[in-house]
Amino acid sequence: MKKFVMPILNALQVCGCIQIWRKSMLSGLKASGPTKLSGNALKIIAAASMAVDHIGFLFFPRIKILRILGRLAFPIFAFMIAEGCRYTKNRLRHFLSIFLLAVLCQTVYYFALRDTGMSILVTFSLSILMIYGLQHCKKALSNPALGWLRQSGAVLLFLLLVAAVYLLNQWLTIDYGYWGCMVPVFASLFQQRGGEKTKFYGNTVHVAMLGLGLIPLALTLGGIQFYSFLALPLLLLYSGKRGNWNMKYFFYVFYPAHLVVLQGIYLLLH
Repeated sequence: MKKFVMPILNALQVCGCIQIWRKSMLSGLKASGPTKLSGNALKIIAAASMAVDHIGFLFFPRIKILRILGRLAFPIFAFMIAEGCRYTKNRLRHFLSIFLLAVLCQTVYYFALRDTGMSILVTFSLSILMIYGLQHCKKALSNPALGWLRQSGAVLLFLLLVAAVYLLNQWLTIDYGYWGCMVPVFASLFQQRGGEKTKFYGNTVHVAMLGLGLIPLALTLGGIQFYSFLALPLLLLYSGKRGNWNMKYFFYVFYPAHLVVLQGIYLLLH
């Protein structure tokens, strides 16, 4: 009898341990809440999406899913541009790091490919200038001591920046166009410098404003650009933290480096 009873008891003990482990895991998941993504994680997703998009564009133009997956990149990078403007301690260095890289890339594009189109780095450089103008405007309006004249001047400066970017887009072919330049600005409308808490609902309202900026962009560009809204759920998982590693310069280098590699392969094959 013991030979038959003991295996059954052991099995019941194992099942009991499994149930206890399962309950503890579920309670742990409930306690920790939904999974959050750091800024680095979001940028890695965006970089991978961008690479997939360019691979599809160059080598597999008939495989639409590659271009659809590539629509995740722009909204994520645009959101992180707004976050960078929010937290940077040196605005000039932040702007110049992207603008000078844009100038370098444009120079290479022109002499190598005779391409006069402006890259996404130019787009984001213009976005950063407008965001800084917006931050100055909000700071002035929140300080009644400045007086209406200086406050009006800050508003006028921001509007002039927006108008200048619009006119520049009429003259030059800038990646994603005028509304592409404006998307990070939309995400910055209710942000406070240095990560201060807003009167709204934190990250949710910033993602919602970015989504609002994506609407005219999608309507203007049409086609698969509507799939860019798929990036919004990922952005809602943003933890508000950069991540353990400082990968800023990796992402600066990745953009031109992956284009050089892909373009080189394309030229070799053709």
